[in-house]
Amino acid sequence: MAGATLRSARAWFGERGWRVFPFQREVWDAMLAGRSGLLHATTGSGKTYAVWIGALLAAAATRTERAGKVPPLGVIWLTPMRALATDTTTALQTAAAALAPDWTIGQRTGDTAAAERARQDRRMPSALVTTPESLSVLLSRDHAADALGAVHTVIVDEWHELIANKRGVQVQLALARLRRWNPQLRVWGLSATLGNLEHAMQVLLGAAGDADASPGVLVHGRVAKKLVIDTLLPENPGRFSWGGHLGAQMLRPVVDEIERSSTTLVFTNTRSQAEIWYQLLLEARPDWAGLVALHHGSLDKSVRDWVEGGLKEGRLKAVVATSSLDLGVDFLPVERVLQIGSPKGVARLLQRAGRSGHAPGRPSRVTLVPTNTLELVEAAAARNAALAGRIENRDSPDRPIDVLVQHLTTVALGGGFIADELYAEVRQAHAYRALTRAEFDWALAFVERGGASLGAYPEFHRVVLVDGVYRVPDAAIARRHRMAIGTIVSDSSMQVRYQGGAVIGSIEESFIARLHKGDHFVYAGRVLEFLRAREMTAYVQRSTRRKGVVPIWNGGKMPLSSELADAVVEVFAEAAAGRFDSAELRAAQPMLLTQARLSRLPEPGLLLIEQYHSREGHHLFLYPFAGRNVHLGLASLLAWRLAQQRPNTFSLSVNDHGFELLAADPLDVADLFTQRLFDDSTLLADVLASLNNTALAQRRFREIARVAGLVFGGFPGQPKSTRQLQASSSLFYEVFRKYDAENRLLNQAEQEVLGQELEIGRLRAALAGMRERKIAAVTLDVPSPLSLPLMVERLREQLSNEKLGARLERLLGEMNAEVDRRELAARPSRRRNVETASRR
Repeated sequence: MAGATLRSARAWFGERGWRVFPFQREVWDAMLAGRSGLLHATTGSGKTYAVWIGALLAAAATRTERAGKVPPLGVIWLTPMRALATDTTTALQTAAAALAPDWTIGQRTGDTAAAERARQDRRMPSALVTTPESLSVLLSRDHAADALGAVHTVIVDEWHELIANKRGVQVQLALARLRRWNPQLRVWGLSATLGNLEHAMQVLLGAAGDADASPGVLVHGRVAKKLVIDTLLPENPGRFSWGGHLGAQMLRPVVDEIERSSTTLVFTNTRSQAEIWYQLLLEARPDWAGLVALHHGSLDKSVRDWVEGGLKEGRLKAVVATSSLDLGVDFLPVERVLQIGSPKGVARLLQRAGRSGHAPGRPSRVTLVPTNTLELVEAAAARNAALAGRIENRDSPDRPIDVLVQHLTTVALGGGFIADELYAEVRQAHAYRALTRAEFDWALAFVERGGASLGAYPEFHRVVLVDGVYRVPDAAIARRHRMAIGTIVSDSSMQVRYQGGAVIGSIEESFIARLHKGDHFVYAGRVLEFLRAREMTAYVQRSTRRKGVVPIWNGGKMPLSSELADAVVEVFAEAAAGRFDSAELRAAQPMLLTQARLSRLPEPGLLLIEQYHSREGHHLFLYPFAGRNVHLGLASLLAWRLAQQRPNTFSLSVNDHGFELLAADPLDVADLFTQRLFDDSTLLADVLASLNNTALAQRRFREIARVAGLVFGGFPGQPKSTRQLQASSSLFYEVFRKYDAENRLLNQAEQEVLGQELEIGRLRAALAGMRERKIAAVTLDVPSPLSLPLMVERLREQLSNEKLGARLERLLGEMNAEVDRRELAARPSRRRNVETASRR
């Protein structure tokens, strides 16, 4: 039967004017041989049909049922986003109608109607498109083994979106469960943007990929597909740069690009930026009302569905979107992709480029739209890195206990488990390959009797040992658990309120979590003193100080990846050598030459440090090019270490290129130049001392508590408020700290803060890199093009737009005058050199 299906597949491709690519045939052969693997291929090159037809071929080769009988559930297609599920289901149905007409294709996500769920409960489709969360819910059903035991193939789409987070760990555990029921299970991952492919495949396949006689197959989808990455150049980039200063100048060129194309996707990095650009486009072209749309994750599903439908049908002129449209939904009419601002990562740039020309043979084009002059340098660097294939690596989390706790209850619901057998099964998942029996037993004790501190509360006795098998006997606990399955926990905002009661506004909780009592921060144009945080409210009072003393934290801004940061430094080095070969560097040349005149340009192996004195105080600028998250840690660390040597008051500012320490009193930077301040022997203790680690860990614990089932978000129509959830998790946090200090969930919270929020690994690597570099120290007479954005970022938090504009105008006047003076002073010198040379 497989031969007939293969001939039908070739004929079906031919009817559509397609040809079977070698990588597709390689996947088909591997799947027919019972192999698992990872397919890494360009977006729009035909990955979906490579693995789907491979699954149909493999099923036909082993099928024993008579023709015309609907096969049982045999294929599960996992997608990271509900928005992809419908598009994927349609693609699978199209091929199945011609190649496997007796197959049924179903879809099961959080959006699936109750009636359809009921039909599936009576009889599952032959293939099911679902999400990690919905698959875990299926695993929690009483007869999960009967419903899922015949699954022979699992396909994980967009694996790069899952591998590095807890949803990916959830997938790993689910695959280990399915593999227990069917040891011959085929697992295939799909991706277009992964750097560490062998590792990514190993994580996906788990122990089966380590020890199996037929290890995983890594297939590269090499299809001749043209990739065009260019930049929309501003008319007047200027000598200096700061965040957003080119925004208004770039509106008209963006409108013109949209006008010249049939359908354009305009990507931004944040939802607020998407809202702004959507309004700007409509203000510039009111006649585009109804033809320009907005798409991001906060919009209602009906709105998103309407936008996606308009894209597919070619009814829309442009859509302004965030990462909500990054992934593989097939929008064939899209001709152009514009990226507002820096993409911040090579993988993100390639992913977004693939939204245009989303079909084999069609070129993909992405045009970068700089919002400041420094982003011209990032644009050139991003193109260099993308064309060189320098894609970011992604690694799996290591042994998250909260996900394990959730999984134990899920499996106990889904037919129950024997402890020894489940321990061996869980260790088949890559994330838990090093899980000790003590760690497993702790998690088991936690779901069985609430651990060491919750034993008196029956609601935390979730599983019970009955005849050697752990089960969930309580129907209420079962219902609550099924409704809370998942690992997606969003960040929250906190009210900012005066001690006397008046509400000022709201601010990201991640910002408040970094404050100690008595810290001063700038908000709503005034300096406030932080008093305390309680029940999602930050209480403050007015401060008589003129400056804040804590870092500026912009939670909505993506950090520059290491790969792109390295490429940026290389582009600066080209300019330092006098090479301005790309259009972006030629446009940025006035700014780059100004940086060279007032200071110097960064280069690999060099750590640029600038010092400047103004009426504000003593400025110290460092440029490690390690991304804003690492720079936040570095700035806090160095400020704390400097303050230990001599008491001082600091204001900090960070961006992706470097950071600023603004001190009230003169700085003793001798240890900076001897590099003693870059020592990492006491890094962990110093980082914890320099930041409010307890508050950070408490916020992270709230997320862990929800995943582990300690707090419940509420039933449909009766959701609990964020304040209630925070109060509940805070209570658990304090109870565990006082009465269960060895609680592994507490330890996980601290480790996640260090590893994910503070990126302690990258921080340590950045310090090592700074010790190895030669220091280039420059004393500035006026701010340099690299230092100005850091100053503006800090001033923007302190001043109104009007006052900031006046301050900037004065600064720019001084800076331009200094550049003109230096240029004038250099000209006679050059003439004398020329005259001397001619006489010789």
